[in-house]
Amino acid sequence: MIKDNLKSKIADKSACIGVIGLGYVGLPLIVEFVSQGFSGVGFEVDKNKADSINRGTSYIVDVPDSDLEKCNATGKMTATTDFSKLADCDVIIICVPTPLRKTKDPDMSYILAAGDEIRKYMKPGQMVILESTTYPGTTDEILQPIFEKAGFALEEDFLLAFSPERVDPGNSQFQTHNIPKVVGGVGEDSTEVASFLYSQIVETVHSVSSSRVAEACKLWENTFRAINIGMANEMAKLCGTLGIDTWEVVKAADTKPFGFMAFYPGPGLGGHCIPLDPHYLSWKARQHGFDSQFITLAEEVNSGMPEYVVKLAADALNEDKKAVNGSKVLILGVAYKKDIDDMRESPALSVIDLFRAKGAEVTYHDPFVPEVTFDHAYTIGDGEPLKSNELNDELISNVDCVVICTAHSGVDYGKVTELAGLIVDTRNALDKKTREASKARIVRL
Repeated sequence: MIKDNLKSKIADKSACIGVIGLGYVGLPLIVEFVSQGFSGVGFEVDKNKADSINRGTSYIVDVPDSDLEKCNATGKMTATTDFSKLADCDVIIICVPTPLRKTKDPDMSYILAAGDEIRKYMKPGQMVILESTTYPGTTDEILQPIFEKAGFALEEDFLLAFSPERVDPGNSQFQTHNIPKVVGGVGEDSTEVASFLYSQIVETVHSVSSSRVAEACKLWENTFRAINIGMANEMAKLCGTLGIDTWEVVKAADTKPFGFMAFYPGPGLGGHCIPLDPHYLSWKARQHGFDSQFITLAEEVNSGMPEYVVKLAADALNEDKKAVNGSKVLILGVAYKKDIDDMRESPALSVIDLFRAKGAEVTYHDPFVPEVTFDHAYTIGDGEPLKSNELNDELISNVDCVVICTAHSGVDYGKVTELAGLIVDTRNALDKKTREASKARIVRL
């Protein structure tokens, strides 16, 4: 029986774990399995990434080189572009991107491609788990038919489950092993085996009744965040209109020990999940004739924040009798959040585009991002690549406006406030003491 056979292999750690897609989700996952004694094969279409892993050089902030070196030293981990080695795996976990098309509809091409590669080399007795964030129904509507059309019977020849990734890049407190894992199978045996597998590397596993529940769970989590961040952004605009300090209001509200959870405004949403996942949920809702009004409104508010940030800067420059056209603008931070190099959907890129469209001369400084190419994010247009500038006295003194889009902790904000004439702080990066000592005029979100 496939269930008992796989559980036996998992229990004695003779099961080989294959992971398709070695990015922010897949690489930490395979490292965790190998660290716990399993054999792991990582599959990549990018040969440079596969080679980097095999020589022990990490390109993911949450996976230090030392972890890769330890895994490689065991002889149990390898990365490859040869998908025929899927036949050697007992469990195959799909961790590929799930972007949006330009129409903001789900792009299933990466999942379909992974499913087709698995089908080519599939053998009876394997389990396939999808971790890529997607709409409810993807696992049983897309992957299951691919394998069944190849002649394999669910829960007889193969098991199939969904377990949403919950990676938070750069979070040193919560990583793969201590983030609770939600697991839902397309069938009871699939749920049981997938849950047992993850229990080998994760402290807490929460099983649900189906893959669709697990898929909806992930979208609910991130839609919850997107909607509440949208409210925070709306409140920031309102507080600005009323002349009230947004951040002081949030801090005061957060003293309530019940019924309130602090969310903070910013220049827009970034990262792979929060800007995209609500669209997957609203798209699926539309297929069933349901209008998800909260999701739509939050998306409108959040996507409009880069324009609001540029307006704040333009109004402040105008008070100095300067036009945006021809002004020198320095962007501090282009990663989507602090202290990482991840630029996926970063609102800073849209801020740069908007300033450029208005004729500003834009430079940036980000200690984690040496170059920006503008060809990998949902920005309003294309522009010439930019390279990070050294944050020296000359750079700060010679710009008309500094816009803090990402509050990296290693930046000398004291020097910035001493030398800059105008600062737009979208992240509350400047504390009260720094603001009071500042020689610059500071505009806060």
